[in-house]
Amino acid sequence: MKGQDQLSDFIGSGAGGIVALGVAGLVGVFILFQFVPLGLWVQTLAANCPVSIRTLIGMRLRKVRPQVVIGPRINAWKAGLELGVDDLEAHYLAGGDVDMVVSALISADKAGIDLGFQRAAAIDLAGRDVQEAVQVSVVPKVIQTPKVSAVAKDGIQLVAIARVTVRANIERLVGGAGEETILARVGEGIVSTIGSADTHKAVLENPDAISKTVLAKGLDSGTAFEILSIDIADVDVGKNIGAELQTDQAEADKRIAQAKAEERRAMAVANEQEMKARVQEMKAKVVEAEAQVPLAMSEAFRSGNLGIMDFARFKNMESDTRMRDNIAGEPDSAPQG
Repeated sequence: MKGQDQLSDFIGSGAGGIVALGVAGLVGVFILFQFVPLGLWVQTLAANCPVSIRTLIGMRLRKVRPQVVIGPRINAWKAGLELGVDDLEAHYLAGGDVDMVVSALISADKAGIDLGFQRAAAIDLAGRDVQEAVQVSVVPKVIQTPKVSAVAKDGIQLVAIARVTVRANIERLVGGAGEETILARVGEGIVSTIGSADTHKAVLENPDAISKTVLAKGLDSGTAFEILSIDIADVDVGKNIGAELQTDQAEADKRIAQAKAEERRAMAVANEQEMKARVQEMKAKVVEAEAQVPLAMSEAFRSGNLGIMDFARFKNMESDTRMRDNIAGEPDSAPQG
């Protein structure tokens, strides 16, 4: 009985070990499949663009999602483009969009556009949409300018809207100016062309002259686009700026003249007041002088230089003068004795 019990314990412990070993094996296989993307490896074999297990494990170690690199590479391989895994992985680590770059390369190859991986990657890392750039290279893009106001030489304002047809220049996408520069240059050209016109009627009669003049200036220099055409979509007549300026100038001249007249009037009033003050001052001096007459006469009496008869004749002469003044209607201005 004791031997049978020992045999049963041995069999039980052996079965438990087998189960534990099986569980450990399953966990190991699960971890292996999670760390090693065997599915992607099989996918590369099926697509005839094999990638080694070692390379896939290296991606995991470098914290690169293998499916982000392997999927676009398979698409490129099927499209006839041989792209290296290292190049795609380096672009991913640099923060680029691998799928967008590969899609742009495929589109460029089908459209016959010379676009290499390094240039496409540089365009993507520069912040531009490389796929859209390829599309604009194939199908030109139309950019509409905002309303541009300009004044002809006759003073009439014109408001124009232009449509600019551009094609992306792959060679200048890195470092080239964008759509804002194109719009600014076209607007400047429209203002310059209208401003040099003798009359606004000449512009309205030949709006294509604006397009020809602006297009001849080479406005796409240094930009990421090539201008194919500039078409004037609409030209409207605005305000009569010349007449408004003349009216404003006349109003300003009027105000200046009024200010000068008011200044002259104020000066005249001030001068008049000054003269009145001087008259009052002179009257005060006369009164002061007249006050000295009685004192002088008294001194003459005391010194014997003036007698009674002399004083009587003076009073008679004063009375005679006052009477004549009254007859003539003049105010009484004779000094009082």
